[in-house]
Amino acid sequence: MDDNSVISKRLREARLAAGISQKRLGIAAGIDEFSASPRMNQYERGKHIPDFSTVERLATILNVPTPYFYTRDEGLAKLLLQYGRLGTDSKEKLLRIALDIESKS
Repeated sequence: MDDNSVISKRLREARLAAGISQKRLGIAAGIDEFSASPRMNQYERGKHIPDFSTVERLATILNVPTPYFYTRDEGLAKLLLQYGRLGTDSKEKLLRIALDIESKS
């Protein structure tokens, strides 16, 4: 999977999971309302790639971690989504568990 298809796939998945239209997402991300839907459609089809700051805005709106859009690994994508939903204390606990697992392998 190339960079275009990874980002486009993840963007579409996150947008559909959030139940938000392409137009609404584009407008919320700061894209002009008249080009919001076509631009988001181009991103989701992989015709154009959003720059990093746009991806960060999209991630915030869709409530997913920014790295989610860039990983080719499906397991890591799922882990990133779960990690993003955790509170600070749970994130620290998860990190300690991961480090403990690593030290025992």
